[in-house]
Amino acid sequence: MNRRSFIAQIGIAILGIFIFGMYLYQPLVKKMGKVAQVANAADLVRDHSPIFGPKDAPVTLVEFFDPACESCRAFHPIVKDIMATYPDEVRVVLRYAAFHPPSEEAVRLLEAARLQERLEPVLERLLETQPRWAPHGRTPESVWNLLDGTGLNVEQAQRESLMPHIVGVLNQDAADIELFGVKRTPTFFVNGIPLESFGADQLRALVRSEVEAL
Repeated sequence: MNRRSFIAQIGIAILGIFIFGMYLYQPLVKKMGKVAQVANAADLVRDHSPIFGPKDAPVTLVEFFDPACESCRAFHPIVKDIMATYPDEVRVVLRYAAFHPPSEEAVRLLEAARLQERLEPVLERLLETQPRWAPHGRTPESVWNLLDGTGLNVEQAQRESLMPHIVGVLNQDAADIELFGVKRTPTFFVNGIPLESFGADQLRALVRSEVEAL
């Protein structure tokens, strides 16, 4: 074997070791990334976050939610059914992800409604009328004109929707979207564990596993 062939074989061996090392390293990176995400679960719930259900429930379902999102609207009855199934064990924490153009105004409305303790009826109305104010291509109606019967003082809510603390809510939730890598809505976490495979059955199964682990 001449010197050139020997050096070439050493180079090939080193390359093979490097590739094998990267093969072993990739699952470790993925595992560490997931652990880090779960370890930061406390950041999923902010002091300003709306909470539905018992505040001290042992299972926390966090939903990154866009009020203009059709999938969020479709999942809303599923989330409500999960809460009805586990009324003492599960609480739902709402985080805003204003990805669609009309969403920021809708979030401001929801937060203003919360100041009047009218969050739930206004949320239900927004989802019920979503095709009218967030029609995805057609001329939308004003979300403020769709609130009859919710008990909301609309003029007061319009003023309060511009308050600095509501801007702070939007900014903090936008920062947490980046922190947790949220790319679509709805995105769910259950006790800090991300829903890896999207679907209603998968969400129910993840919640059930956390409840059964209590």
